[in-house]
Amino acid sequence: MEKQGLLRLIFGALALLSVSLVNAENPYRFYTWTVTYGTISPLGVPQQVILINGQFPGPKLEVVTNDNIILNLFNKLDEPLLLTWNGIKQRKNSWQDGVVGTNCPIPPNSNYTYSFQTKDQIGSFAYFPSTQFHKAAGGFGALNVYQRPRIPIPYPIQDGDFTLLIGDWYKTSHKSLQESLDSGGSLPLPDGVLINGQTHSTFTGDQGKTYMFRISNVGLSTSLNFRIQGHKMKLVEVEGSHTLQNLYDSLDVHVGQSLSVLVTLDQAPKDYYIVASTRFTKTVLTATAVLHYSNSNSPVSGPLPAGPTTEVDWSVKQARTFRWNLTANAARPNPQGSFHYGKIIPTKTIVLATSAALINGKQRYAINRVSYVNSDTPLKLADYFNIPGVFSVDSLQSLPSDGPAFIATSVLPTALHDFVEIVFQNNENTVQSFHLDGYDFWVVGYGYGQWSQDSRNSYNLVDALTRHTAQVYPNSWTTILVSLDNQGMWNLRSSIWERQYLGQQFYLRVWTPTQSLANEYNIPSNALLCGKAVGRHR
Repeated sequence: MEKQGLLRLIFGALALLSVSLVNAENPYRFYTWTVTYGTISPLGVPQQVILINGQFPGPKLEVVTNDNIILNLFNKLDEPLLLTWNGIKQRKNSWQDGVVGTNCPIPPNSNYTYSFQTKDQIGSFAYFPSTQFHKAAGGFGALNVYQRPRIPIPYPIQDGDFTLLIGDWYKTSHKSLQESLDSGGSLPLPDGVLINGQTHSTFTGDQGKTYMFRISNVGLSTSLNFRIQGHKMKLVEVEGSHTLQNLYDSLDVHVGQSLSVLVTLDQAPKDYYIVASTRFTKTVLTATAVLHYSNSNSPVSGPLPAGPTTEVDWSVKQARTFRWNLTANAARPNPQGSFHYGKIIPTKTIVLATSAALINGKQRYAINRVSYVNSDTPLKLADYFNIPGVFSVDSLQSLPSDGPAFIATSVLPTALHDFVEIVFQNNENTVQSFHLDGYDFWVVGYGYGQWSQDSRNSYNLVDALTRHTAQVYPNSWTTILVSLDNQGMWNLRSSIWERQYLGQQFYLRVWTPTQSLANEYNIPSNALLCGKAVGRHR
């Protein structure tokens, strides 16, 4: 009897333990999305766009830190498709990154189920198509990651949220734009700017309350300035980083970037303009929306609030005011400043010089003379199955060199746990923007002219922001520091989509010979196989 009683106690304890383990697992969120074409008129002219579940922009993903996302995507387009989750780190899971270097595109009339986690992140992000030139047709949407209840944020909970997807837009179809690029042409100035897929929209709030505006530039090519008539904006978050809470009249948001501001409706009860206008363009394109006080009796009036236009120095000075809040928790209890990035000596310096080059008589774009071309076999699959001849680890060098540009499927090899200094050297007279999948990084410096080792004297090694997309000003450099702690094959690309499409990208292979689930997850059982990977066993 005593033995039976002891067994019952043991089994009961095991049952309680199993229940507690189940209850401790992070929540799962399930979605089914169908991607189709549709006809709408964002700029007053009917055109074909990409809809997700019939929506343009696509559905808003609102999740919580560490949620597991299971998203079944049905592709009803006439071309293969992938979505990428811009700024989501995909910890140990480049299998789910949704770019053609890691995933086979989903064929027409087929589906694929993404499975990923918003691991240790809080903030405003976005998703969009990474294949071909689909981004020019839509298919983008917001991805907002909220904090877990037990992790405090460094500002009072807002009274409401507004998500604003701002971006330039063309009336020309994405296929025609792609054909123009394929024939050696360049894209003209966009036809307009949209806010949430429209030229006019309204956001309603109560006087005296404070609202968060989550702003992402989902456009193709143009930096935008954002402002709200008569209202100050308190910057609180940039791409997952809590910031020092400075007040701004207007903010530059470069292509691919996201940020969050708090706005208190502390003015007279009327309506106010919300404005997004192009930066660094001879012709300024503008989109407006309305901030409507719920007790307003007056429509918007007066001139639009003025913003900067072509002034580069203005933007550089503002960028340097974006600082990390060192005492704030991030998605975990440890303060953001507990990792002293500025005291770590980089294991490698990589200088990436951009160029616009003609190759075989057609316009291409290059990094360190290499203009990237996609392979029909995802690089991640080639790496996993040891398939030779798919990519080159020798074509792209870590430092610029003289000579003509050339085409290659370029991969830059690095080691897991390297701490790398990357310098983006822009020798052209245009603002550029670069994004690294799988990571955030410290943006430690902006400078004019050519970078040199002496440029390090101007670095911010104390409270630089971490973010996933950094702008590089004309004839200037931007330096980032990144801790390569996420094994995988990761896309480093221009966020200017014409440049990305025509070769200004490559893949960073973060690798260690010790293969372990502690470093990287196994290939998904549902992974699509294409190119030279067809017929391989997962």
